[in-house]
Amino acid sequence: MSKKVLLSGIKPTGKLHIANYFGAMKQFVNLANEYESYIFIADYHALNFIKNKEEMKQNITDVLLDYLAVGLDPEKVTIFKQSDISEHTELTWIFDTITTMPYLELAHAYKDARAKNKEINVGTFNYPMLMAADILLYNPEVVPVGQDQKQHVEYARDTAQKFNRIFGETFKLPKEIIMENTANIPGTDGRKMSKSYGNTIPLFAEYEEIKKCVMGIVTDSSGGIPQNVYAIHKLFRSEEELKKIYEEKSGKYKELKEALIEDIEKFIAPLRAKRKEFEKDIPKALAILKAGGEKAKIVAKAKMEEVKEKIGVNVY
Repeated sequence: MSKKVLLSGIKPTGKLHIANYFGAMKQFVNLANEYESYIFIADYHALNFIKNKEEMKQNITDVLLDYLAVGLDPEKVTIFKQSDISEHTELTWIFDTITTMPYLELAHAYKDARAKNKEINVGTFNYPMLMAADILLYNPEVVPVGQDQKQHVEYARDTAQKFNRIFGETFKLPKEIIMENTANIPGTDGRKMSKSYGNTIPLFAEYEEIKKCVMGIVTDSSGGIPQNVYAIHKLFRSEEELKKIYEEKSGKYKELKEALIEDIEKFIAPLRAKRKEFEKDIPKALAILKAGGEKAKIVAKAKMEEVKEKIGVNVY
């Protein structure tokens, strides 16, 4: 029997951080042997945020290097770029024709932008439909995501059900996978760790940058424990280990932060070294991305032919 399919991706909108890794990327690596995996770089999604050619190119390359450095093996995982597969945007239009505006107005990103009185482009409003197309083209059973992306998988599932009901059985109904204890990783200011908040600890940070980030963590305390420090520390050590450390250093916030710095550096150092090795041969890395796109294109094209047949536009 063939393996079940897994799909997920990350937007190239800036440096990836430890919450990206523990919330999603770690799953990509851990599940690669169990699933036929498609992991993409969501560059068309990033157009909602990036309006500079050179920045976009650099960000795409950076995410590719990040994928390789954390252990995604191109022999096991199809790594590709969203914009290389035109079927993503083609299927989005088809989904648009069966999707209502009130339904899209329920999306978290849209509601958040409205609440902040931001000028909202069509890409932001229609974001869930492009993501539904991203997912459903590859017939995945599972989609590893962070907690904040759960709604997008729900949108994909709803869209699959609606299309299947109107045009006949075509798409599988994907399920999200969210790692326990990583649903809401705090940033250095106590809010959810996010590039948009500027409160991250970069995944490949040098030691001095790690030190600066950790020393800047807001120390709200309860029972002598700086909660934000502890919540991040749980990513790197078991709670059993941390209990002893935090009891011994109760109230000594500087020492607890120093312990966290050392644990983060111990974790990041080998990843950082691997990434620097991949940086030495960018053309080789890009060849992996191009080859992955060619493989993904075959799958996406076959699914689009099935979709076109179902909606009645195949007349030849």
